[in-house]
Amino acid sequence: MTVREPVSHLSPLPRYAILVDVGYLYAAAGDLLFGVSSRRSYRVDAEGLIKALEDRASACMRGELLRIYWFDAARDRVPTIDQRVVAPLPRVKLRLGNLNKHNQQKGVDAQIREDLETLARHGAVTDAILLAGDEDMVPAVEAAQTYGVRIHLWGVEPPYGTNQAERLIWEADTVDVVNADFVKPYFMLDTSREAPPETPVTPPIPSPTAVFGTRPKPAPPPVRQPNPVAKLGPSRDRVEEIGEHIAHKWILTRGRDNIRDLLPGPILPTVIDKELLIEGEKELGHSLRPYKEARDWLREGFWARVYREFDFNVGVSGKSR
Repeated sequence: MTVREPVSHLSPLPRYAILVDVGYLYAAAGDLLFGVSSRRSYRVDAEGLIKALEDRASACMRGELLRIYWFDAARDRVPTIDQRVVAPLPRVKLRLGNLNKHNQQKGVDAQIREDLETLARHGAVTDAILLAGDEDMVPAVEAAQTYGVRIHLWGVEPPYGTNQAERLIWEADTVDVVNADFVKPYFMLDTSREAPPETPVTPPIPSPTAVFGTRPKPAPPPVRQPNPVAKLGPSRDRVEEIGEHIAHKWILTRGRDNIRDLLPGPILPTVIDKELLIEGEKELGHSLRPYKEARDWLREGFWARVYREFDFNVGVSGKSR
């Protein structure tokens, strides 16, 4: 009688995939290099960056690369010119979510979770490099690990605090950071979007008497330089709405008990406060550093949602209503 050898679920040869949340990668690198997270502020050599990520992975991973999954977003899922450059690259799979009118990615996290779980369930890889920061990735990481896949979390060096969810860091098998020197060659500020030069002031036309010298030419009046235009920040309603959205998401993903531990507020622990600001900037699409009032509005929106959730009768100012 022939005895069958048990079939291993996973391939005996090490094989890994790289899954990249492009929205996180670009925003975090832009913030690190230029202090802005809006993709419209800089240009990216995506092809060079992908090759650099591939080389970095091959230097620290055993086995062969299956492919790189490049998760991005586009308006109505119509690829941009840059995304069309990425799509035909060898061993690169472009995955597109939708980009709404507020330039927020929709459906990208779900695609990452689905691909990571599918790769693990079918034993396509033994290891996965995940370059992402959102806590929404945690269930997929846990699911992949139950199939025996090791998760290697990569992040972009933050200029301050952290730009990755604490729970995501906890659940990963290994954690690594790419620094400014790594990403700098592939990011360049878009100078074509700089403000146009000021319109020159036309000098006054001299009078005939001044031309013919019948009397001394009066000194020309001083040219008034235009007042600098105040730097406009985001609207209060929009920032408070984002603060409430983040609070709602945290309640769902981090649990009511963890959020209740933040009460009575309104002062957040430093680490949590930095996470809130980073996530708020990500939702808004640009930095809040120049706008102190906007940072306060973000916190007010956050606390307003938390107080409603727990029917807590304390206002944002900390005084009883």
